[in-house]
Amino acid sequence: MSKIFEVYTKTANAATTLFPLWTVLFTAIALKKPSTFDFFTTEYFTAALAALMLSMGITLTPADFVAVASEPSSVLMQFSLCYGMMPLLAMALGKAFGLDAGLMAGMVLVGSINGGQASNLCTYIAKGNVALSVLMTTATTVGAILMTPFLCKALLGAVVPVDAKGIAMSTIQVVLAPIAIGMTANKFFPKLVKAILPFAPVVGVVSTCLLVASAVAQVADPIMNAGIGLQIPVLLLHLLGGLVGYWLPKITGFGEVKSRTMAIETSMKSSAFGFLLAKLHFGDYVARVPSAVSVVWMALTGSMLAVVWRYIPVKEDEK
Repeated sequence: MSKIFEVYTKTANAATTLFPLWTVLFTAIALKKPSTFDFFTTEYFTAALAALMLSMGITLTPADFVAVASEPSSVLMQFSLCYGMMPLLAMALGKAFGLDAGLMAGMVLVGSINGGQASNLCTYIAKGNVALSVLMTTATTVGAILMTPFLCKALLGAVVPVDAKGIAMSTIQVVLAPIAIGMTANKFFPKLVKAILPFAPVVGVVSTCLLVASAVAQVADPIMNAGIGLQIPVLLLHLLGGLVGYWLPKITGFGEVKSRTMAIETSMKSSAFGFLLAKLHFGDYVARVPSAVSVVWMALTGSMLAVVWRYIPVKEDEK
């Protein structure tokens, strides 16, 4: 039995390491044949997000959160990267690539939304600080209630109403509750958690691939029709966002693990939420296209950062 488990562990590690490849495969299927993911309705989408959070929750303890909460500077730094640097970078890239008004609005919206839940999985794969990542995601998600409408008004002159109650409820249901259940199980049923812990990354990877594919399938046509003139600025938004999100904390005195965690959190935006907002509140259809394109590049950038860092060990004195 132990040999079978050993084979599984090696296979699971290899599968997790190939996360960017699975993201590409699922995205390609979603673009080629969007109907493949018709079965993945909103209920499944919500369940997959909850499963992703639960798979992260069982790796954490309340002590992890207490340790992170005692140093709020990391959360504040990442919050300013998410809602300060990223919207301005989105606007600069939009102008540099000469995007028209509708695409520019969509681009700024991507820069002005909260961090995505998949960042927690990528942080786990990168051996970052998962508790810190969860707190950052929660902070920027709750912050989106005020920051996203404010930034859209300030930078675009557009009024983007955001359902504050809906965001708060979704955050509780999809992020906080599964994390709390996972942590509770970890505390009171440690043997059970130890038995299922090796399956957590696989559950996370499968959930994330389905979430990405489902979001892509819904907007396959606009993604395919978006020219290279939109693909490149959106890719650069996530790539440069990740690099600035790493180096700025690093040169201001944050340790390697925290800097990696902030980089992934800053790079990986909640693109599906941006798509929903653009669909509901921006009159111009093309405003939703940058969010659709962002779903792909956000997942690829984050997963590649995660896998690269997984194999670059953190020195003891840099933690």
